[in-house]
Amino acid sequence: MSESTLNQDEIIVALHEVIDPEAGVSIVDLGLIYHIQMYERRIDIRMTMTTPACPLHESIRAEIKAAIGRCLPEISEVSVELVWDPPWHPDRMSERAKRQLGWFGR
Repeated sequence: MSESTLNQDEIIVALHEVIDPEAGVSIVDLGLIYHIQMYERRIDIRMTMTTPACPLHESIRAEIKAAIGRCLPEISEVSVELVWDPPWHPDRMSERAKRQLGWFGR
């Protein structure tokens, strides 16, 4: 496995710690993470929310930065950009999230 792949995997592991407070499911399993770019000591993340009306984006953004800081202390800067295109859709959820939320058969 290349170093860049390993780093991407480590970032995903860290992001699994961030739980959407309304759904009770990780932001990764909800499919909220659209893009991750890692530089030497910086990570840029593009993500969305389940709805543009979500009032929790700032707290989730802070949790992302805290989780990466705990799991990857060598990272000195984390940028989290909120995007709305493409809009989030339940099809983006992992099978685990669908089971947790009872979305099978819908």
